[in-house]
Amino acid sequence: MDKSPARRSRAQSSARSAKPADSPHDQAHARALDLMAAHPFIDGHNDLPWVVRQSGGSDLAAYDLTRLHPETDTDIPRLREGRVATQVLAAFLPTRIANPATVTAEQIDLILRIEAAHADTFYPVRQPSDVAKARDLGKIGSLMSVEGTVGLEGSLAPLRLWHRLGVRLVTLCHNETLPWVDSATDKPAGTHDGLSDFGRALIGEMNRLGMIVDLAHVAPHAMHKVLDVARAPLVLSHTNAAALCAHPRNTPDDVLRRIPANGGLVMATFVPGFLNPSAYEGLKTYLDPWGKSRPETDYRAAREACLKGWNQDGVAYLCNHLEYFRQQVGEDHIGIGSDFYGGPNPPGLEDASKFPFVIAELIRRGWGDAALVKLMGGNFLRVWTAALAQSEVSS
Repeated sequence: MDKSPARRSRAQSSARSAKPADSPHDQAHARALDLMAAHPFIDGHNDLPWVVRQSGGSDLAAYDLTRLHPETDTDIPRLREGRVATQVLAAFLPTRIANPATVTAEQIDLILRIEAAHADTFYPVRQPSDVAKARDLGKIGSLMSVEGTVGLEGSLAPLRLWHRLGVRLVTLCHNETLPWVDSATDKPAGTHDGLSDFGRALIGEMNRLGMIVDLAHVAPHAMHKVLDVARAPLVLSHTNAAALCAHPRNTPDDVLRRIPANGGLVMATFVPGFLNPSAYEGLKTYLDPWGKSRPETDYRAAREACLKGWNQDGVAYLCNHLEYFRQQVGEDHIGIGSDFYGGPNPPGLEDASKFPFVIAELIRRGWGDAALVKLMGGNFLRVWTAALAQSEVSS
């Protein structure tokens, strides 16, 4: 989803009027809380560092993550309320920003400063066993990712530096095509078949380092090219099923069918236009032919269009996508990646406190404990462990 400053201001009326997905006192919700107390919940994607950067130049003291931020969706109190065991924090930057290598470094530095400034809350997660260590200490794990490889500037050297700094997952592109990989929401580069020679070298180096390759935002034809060359399981950290909502950012069945053989993971996301076909239809007026916001977009109007047409709440739509994923790839290959980025968010999925409502709804739909434990974090840990098992360096 676009992460422009104008889009970060959420419609407060929708948040106030959103109906809860369930009563906190019913048996399914209580069971969800018990499961989340016993097993780690890992959210595969959150753009909190970009929200902090856009709010005031990365001034952590001024932003104060310890207080509630009703204008956005993620802070320490709501991560706690949402029972998040480990949060993937993305070093996101727009593709067309000036000095992308510097901005990527600044975003990684911001995550490191979040970990340091709130060491009583966040535990740096740099290997799979750190997820359990964080829980044992009563802390929230912080797992660093980079969203978009524009900051490589055509070199693999920054990737190795990112790894040394603690980055463990990399999303290959964002909303725009790069010279080495085609984006789902932009025209193809036209100089290769979706993945260039440098792109293939990038996948090889990530596999060598044990970094998780993330196909979210990648064009389906390029996803296939990555799957052809990847030596380790990969993830789609924030996407939904194209069969249920035809937004170009969602994943088609022909890609989903390849995930089990790769050993990878597809993680359902909360973005309204990826969840609900009516929301996507409402947004189309504001999108370019490739499915991303036009430069002249009226973001207030687009927000309102996106939040209309909800005949179910966001929890129900999300669970529909999760059930579809389960049918297509099996319970060993699914997870959740919220993609909280400051809004707008669907009714019922307004902020990081809402994860237990999703687990409770799946319990009502008949999901057993074993499947839910895999969904919440077991599958992500398996993928990460497998990526490290075939790597050539120590994590």
